[in-house]
Amino acid sequence: MKRAPFEVAIILFRKTKKGSFEYAIFKRSDTEEYAGYWQVVAGGGEEGESHLQAAKRETLEETGIKKDIKFFLLKTKSSIPVYHFAAQKYWPKDLYVIPGYYYAINGSDTKIVLSDEHSEYKWVPYKTAAKLLHWEDDKTALWELNERLLNNDIPLEK
Repeated sequence: MKRAPFEVAIILFRKTKKGSFEYAIFKRSDTEEYAGYWQVVAGGGEEGESHLQAAKRETLEETGIKKDIKFFLLKTKSSIPVYHFAAQKYWPKDLYVIPGYYYAINGSDTKIVLSDEHSEYKWVPYKTAAKLLHWEDDKTALWELNERLLNNDIPLEK
């Protein structure tokens, strides 16, 4: 299937027994250019998919987490230069950036099974995740999610 000109990113969070929050971050391993970068779950949409459908598929592919979990659309959006994507050769010549959409899911009580895209993952507190994440837009979305969780502005139930 042809890659659609948009990106999705998904942040997994969980509440600890002490009442604080942790976030899952993933270390890239699949490409020489991005190997070693810490990021959230991310990927492109396929032609005909909605943003939510792409987020659910990417989450399943990269973590093994089933599609029936509740996804929360965050307000954070990104603009990503097309040079990051091999599929740019199929897109219109005057397309220079594609939109990125951020989602969050409650990863409590879920088992993560990594795909080949990542060599490892870890659950870390907000400050650690913000320090390790490579992409600035991931950090912005993480900040938004952390603030929403601290202000009880996102449902915690799965």
